[in-house]
Amino acid sequence: FTEGTSFLGEDEIKEAYYAFSHLRCEEQMWDCEGKEVDEFVIKKLLTRYDNFFKNRRIGKDLFITLRVPNPMVEKSEAKILLETLESAPRSYDTANLFYGDDNIPPIFEVILPMTTNTESINRVYYYYRDFVVGKQHKKCFENDITIKEWIGEFKPDTLEVIPLFEDIPYMLSADTMVQNYLQDKQFPYQRVFLGRSDPALNYGMLPAILVAKITLQRLHALQERIKIPIYPILGLGSNLFRGNLTPMNVTECLNEFSSVQTFTIQSAFKYDYDEGLVRKAIETMNNHTRTVPTTIDEEIALDITERLASAYREQIKELAPLINEIARFVPRRRMRKLHIGLFGYSRNVEGITLPRVISFCASLYSIGLPPELLGLHCLTEKDLSFLKVAYPSFLDDISLVASYYNKDVTKLISPKITKNLEKVIGLAKYTENLLHSEYTTQIIQSTLSRKEDTITENMIAAGKIRSFLG
Repeated sequence: FTEGTSFLGEDEIKEAYYAFSHLRCEEQMWDCEGKEVDEFVIKKLLTRYDNFFKNRRIGKDLFITLRVPNPMVEKSEAKILLETLESAPRSYDTANLFYGDDNIPPIFEVILPMTTNTESINRVYYYYRDFVVGKQHKKCFENDITIKEWIGEFKPDTLEVIPLFEDIPYMLSADTMVQNYLQDKQFPYQRVFLGRSDPALNYGMLPAILVAKITLQRLHALQERIKIPIYPILGLGSNLFRGNLTPMNVTECLNEFSSVQTFTIQSAFKYDYDEGLVRKAIETMNNHTRTVPTTIDEEIALDITERLASAYREQIKELAPLINEIARFVPRRRMRKLHIGLFGYSRNVEGITLPRVISFCASLYSIGLPPELLGLHCLTEKDLSFLKVAYPSFLDDISLVASYYNKDVTKLISPKITKNLEKVIGLAKYTENLLHSEYTTQIIQSTLSRKEDTITENMIAAGKIRSFLG
């Protein structure tokens, strides 16, 4: 899709078509957040790929879902939210011209990232209903025609808002926020999006997994209580730290998160495996029917989460300068403007600034230190017994990532972190990936000697062995 090494806006139009036509995805999230957005996405898809979309109705057979900026967090992007909401009626008109007047909106949902309260969800919902659509009944001046008579009708009447919860305290109260949001509305269903990458970045891999399971359990209980289907979306990356969803282990993910309706698939999933394998994996996901979530003891899970998150953050504080130094060499694959927010969406906590999660993972993997191993030294025998039920594949998963551990990394880290890592490595049954270690050793040596010209090249080579960069 791209002539260079990173995706630009036009490339992402081609990518959306590829996801629909070749990979058989049913929905494409269109990111209007933190980058240059093309708000004419519907028009461009329908004009460039008209033969394909003639028989596949956007809004009925295939779906484009817009991810908008959150003005409460991304102040510099705030007005992009308004522009994006204003684009929905225009996309409706474009689709109507293309398909004929059948009243099916091509865009009827938006995703609100970094949701922290019910008010922020309501704000988007009511702004669209009352201001974007509502203005059609107003006049520009007294005795004038209405805006609707002047410009035409504004449709759809409403947009459904999908809250995206990306920080653990808000994930744990997601059920309450969603219930409050729904109390004065009559929807046939509600979708709720849970992040997996940012909670892992902020608190560690295992806390992110346990909290996702608790949240899914609570959302299922809400569904039973209010008798409205709640359809969770789970945002998973390819490495274990960010979600462990690859074409090779789709069935395991579907079983691990059995109540999830929609899984996101990211670049490594789409492009680092054979296309036929990817298509088959997506077909498996599309044909899957969700069930009830696996039951988890919340009290024990939250106790483990608290202890491990504290240990993880202590290690990250110490490792942050090293991570930021290595992150300079991670190649950028998608154009993104600087993010602000959680850790804190330029990822700042307790005075520590971290790169975005993909660069964070790529940096640590590139020096032979899988981020999944951080914070786990606090696990007790009692915790491990609990995990056998709550997360049965835990030791197998840790053993897999441990194969990318390179002992040479101890030249870059403190004796204390080394000792803690050795304790975690002791839990794993693994064989070191020697070819991967060859590249990571070169990166470690380049970092120590300040001879940095081959670091990016070696990062990419190591990433190819793993089938993901970060």
